[in-house]
Amino acid sequence: MNTPGKLRLGVNIDHVATVRNARGSAYPDPLRAAFLAEEAGADGITAHLREDRRHIRDADIEALMAGLTVPLNFEMAATAEMQAIALRLKPHAICVVPEKREERTTEGGLDVAGDEKRLADFIAPLRTAGCRVSMFIGHDRRQIAASARIGAAVVELHTGAYCDLHHEGRFAERDAELEALRAAATYAHSLGLEVHAGHGLTYDTVGPIAAFPEVMELNIGHFLIAEAIFRGLGPAIAEMRRLMDLARAA
Repeated sequence: MNTPGKLRLGVNIDHVATVRNARGSAYPDPLRAAFLAEEAGADGITAHLREDRRHIRDADIEALMAGLTVPLNFEMAATAEMQAIALRLKPHAICVVPEKREERTTEGGLDVAGDEKRLADFIAPLRTAGCRVSMFIGHDRRQIAASARIGAAVVELHTGAYCDLHHEGRFAERDAELEALRAAATYAHSLGLEVHAGHGLTYDTVGPIAAFPEVMELNIGHFLIAEAIFRGLGPAIAEMRRLMDLARAA
């Protein structure tokens, strides 16, 4: 079983590529953002290669694999195309996420329990290749148990609903969602899974999640890239790192 310890920060750089692609230019460069994130205290870099290549592109993943000195967390859908790319590049970590062309961002967690055999077969060669496989799921205990059964090393809990409820001022519902996430983290840890969390986290919402002792890593992207417009990427990440450490210490 994993022992709770230092909380890691993975910085998702997808939306640096979104800005680049808006003009069809060569800048801003996601690899440069990754280097700045490393300098600012990121423990890893997350990038999601979507099927429609709406932000990160294949060349970005190649450049990140070649240039990073911290681990790459490669987010991808459970498709044959993405499996082939992952097996060729062998990133440190792979996070399998649900993906729909019409969504603006990942709307929910995987239905691992409802697709157990296919996902078990899908991740088996990735595990054999030495990649740490994570399943991006909600806080449903059935999904956590299914993730353990198929051999995933990690579950990443979707924090989007909790963050949305906070920003909408629906605090009673927010607190209930937070407690459900807390229980999920405890349950996943009891099954020997490493627990990560992410989606929608901001300076205002990160503290309670960072305080969960079972959570080993937070993956944060959109907010940090947005905040970088006002204070710069390095300072934006450093402030998130400070708030995470403060919550964990408390």
